[in-house]
Order: sequence, then structure tokens, then C-alpha cells
Amino acid sequence: MEPLDFGRAGCDSWRMFHRRRFLNSAAMFAGTALGHGLLTQVAESLAVASEGRNANRLGAKSLIILWLQGGPSQLETFDPHSDAVIGGGTKSIDTSVKGLQIAETLPRTAEIMHHATLIRSMTSREGDHERATYNMKTGWRPDPTLIHPAIGAVICHQTENNIEIPRHVSILSDQWPSRGGYMGSELDAFKIGDPKDPLPNLKNYTDPQVFEKRLEDLSSVVEREFRRGRIRELDKLKTLHETSTRRATTMMGSEQISAFDVTKEPTGVIESFGDTSFGRGCLAAVRLIEQGVRCVEVEVSGWDSHVENQVIQRNRCAVLDSALHALIVQLEERGLLESTIVMCSGEFGRTPRVNVAGGRDHWPTGFSTFLAGGPFRAGHVHGATTSELIETGKDPLSGVEEPIRVEDLHATILNAFGIDFAQELITPVGRPMALSQGNMIRSLYRNG
Repeated sequence: MEPLDFGRAGCDSWRMFHRRRFLNSAAMFAGTALGHGLLTQVAESLAVASEGRNANRLGAKSLIILWLQGGPSQLETFDPHSDAVIGGGTKSIDTSVKGLQIAETLPRTAEIMHHATLIRSMTSREGDHERATYNMKTGWRPDPTLIHPAIGAVICHQTENNIEIPRHVSILSDQWPSRGGYMGSELDAFKIGDPKDPLPNLKNYTDPQVFEKRLEDLSSVVEREFRRGRIRELDKLKTLHETSTRRATTMMGSEQISAFDVTKEPTGVIESFGDTSFGRGCLAAVRLIEQGVRCVEVEVSGWDSHVENQVIQRNRCAVLDSALHALIVQLEERGLLESTIVMCSGEFGRTPRVNVAGGRDHWPTGFSTFLAGGPFRAGHVHGATTSELIETGKDPLSGVEEPIRVEDLHATILNAFGIDFAQELITPVGRPMALSQGNMIRSLYRNG
């Protein structure tokens, strides 16, 4: 059974805290207290509570990321230029926002654009799939000396844990799932596949008394061997093995586990998301958010369209369209949209020029990101891209109005949770590291 690491304690749980707090503590305790285990789990919880006093001041409690792995084309989704040569034959359609048009490939999404903030001017310096995915998920460019936490891990680290199931969940993740990075593997996303399938290894087929005896043996016998040679005060002699076992048994007995079971929904609701694994993943995301899960990532891959761009993009949009529409509708009907941020994006966009194979190549400048819920403005468009071909040799930014960097998007989302995105934490090697290096884009908020 895969370790169910959704708490914050464990032998590799690096104790994160403000650089300022560290310096103050060092002055008070002559720089020795931290080395003797005084930064306990209780102290850490108090620190998080202190930092989170302004949490939810903008209303955000949870984040749903619809991850379009492979690089969706902005020109075939949220930023069509149907009357220009770069349009590639894709038509534009009206939406529920007067004057706003998106691609004909997303007719159901067009009906809920009055809930959305649409960014058409995202910019990145990463044009490789893996590096750009890392950049979009963490807000940082890859660094060979450090693994940065994904935004869901940061939100979990900075907010209260009051549920019995994982707070950070990734559904249908493929190559590069969200990780806890230097914050610890216990903040890695808990991965599941198609929600139509039951979660594995959660049912106990053993007599309850026998099961309890096995758990007791794990704690009193096996765990003692795991502790051999470890630092005596390290996390009160707990190892990650013991912590994971406790979490797993808690999850097995929790009623909240039923949130993963989408079959409990009415037939009409299930059908509205579409008969796809991605649609079921989006429905599961709604159910998990209802239980207090902080971040759910649902992936639909296959957007890489170096050949036959039109066919590939239309196929993927057919999967995305009904699921995104139903997700927003269900969040609104259940009273969750005001407290839940929905972000729909891929790692980059596609080139304005169609290549000789009828495809579009990687384009990290002027791609689109869909946002809805939380404090974000409704029926708003930020930025614009030119209808002209911009190729190598010209500055791509010359064709983008009001560009937003990836790190700025992260800072803006973290701020929506009341998280001080500029605060510095001390990494395991003693390196001060801010949660985000971006700038908040206040104009994206309703009351910006």
C-alpha cells in the first residue's frame, strides 16, 4: 500500500518557519534550542496559525487545478483569432460575457464565462514540457540544487489540517505529479486513477482483533528496529513508517473516504461531466472539496500537437468542455465557488504559425489561463495577443499586452488564501527561500 502522507509529521518533515522568526529565536536561545528538538509539531502548528490569522480574508479555502498536460493551443481554446492567418480555421463563438468570444471547440464553457477571469497574456521562459510543467506547478524555474513545492503543497503547509483524508490530491497524474519538494514528501499529492475504480488496499479483510494485534506489533516491535541508530529526539522517536501507518489506518476508518466515490452522485450529475475519466475526476474534485480537501489536481493529457493540431485540439477540447462547465455549475450550486479557486491551464501554448505537418509547436509567450471562483473577478479578460505572426528573431513580448509571469500568478493565488507569499522559509540545507518570487496582480481580484 502506498504511504498515505497527508499530515505534516514524519522523520523527513522539514520544519519550515520564517527567516525572521529563526533569527529571533536564535537570539533568545543562543542558537541552540532548534538543535534539541524544541520546534515540535505543536510549535509548528502554532506558527502556522500565527501566519494564517489573515487566511480566508479574500475567501479562498481550496484550489482545483485542471491540468492540460502537453500544451493546449490558446488559438483553439480561449484566444482564437478566427479572422487572421494565425487562426488556423478555428471559428470564434460568443460567450455569456458580452463582447467576449472563445473558440468554437468549447461551446459549454462559453456558457459559464461570466464566472471566469480569463488571462490571455501568460508568459514563461520555459519551452520544454518537463521544465515548463515544473515552472507552472511550483512558480519557480527548475533548480538543480533544490526541489520546490507545488502550489498545492504550499497551501497545505500554510493552512490547518482538520480532515482524515489527504488534503493534497492528484487525479490521473501522469509523468510529473505535484510534489512537496523541500517541504517534505508528506506533502506530495496523493495520487489516484479513474474515480470509477475503488481506492485500492483500503478494505480490511482480517478479523478486527487480529488486525489490531498486527498494528500493535508494528508499533512495538518493527518500529523499534526502524528507530535504531536514529537521532534520539528526532520527531519524538517517530519514523515516517509509523506516521504513515497511523494515517493509513485513520483514512481506512474515515467516513470522509466516500468523497472519492463518484457513483454516489445522482445519474444526471454524473452524466453532466461527460463519460470520461477526466470528467469523473472533476466530479471527484467537487466531492473532495466539500470534505475540506485543500487542493485537487485533475489531469487530462494529450495536448501536444506538433502534427494535426486541429484534430488533436478538438478532441481534447471535447473532453474538457463538458467537465469544466459541469465543475463550475456544481461548485456554484453547492455554495463552494466563492471559497474555491479553479485554475485551468497547461504548461505553455502553441505557436501562431502552423508548421508543415499541420501542427503547432511550443509557445511559452502569450498563452491562456482560465480562473474562476474565490476573489477573482467574474466575466473579466486580462491581456491580449496580437493577430500577427511573431517568429524567432522578434521579441515575442511585443505581441502581448499586459503580460503576467508564471510567478505572478502564483503570488496572486497564494495571496487569495491569505498566505504571505513573500515570507522566507529555511530549507533543510539552511537556505532562506521565499514561497514565491512573484508580484501580486491585484487587478485580477473583484475588489482590486
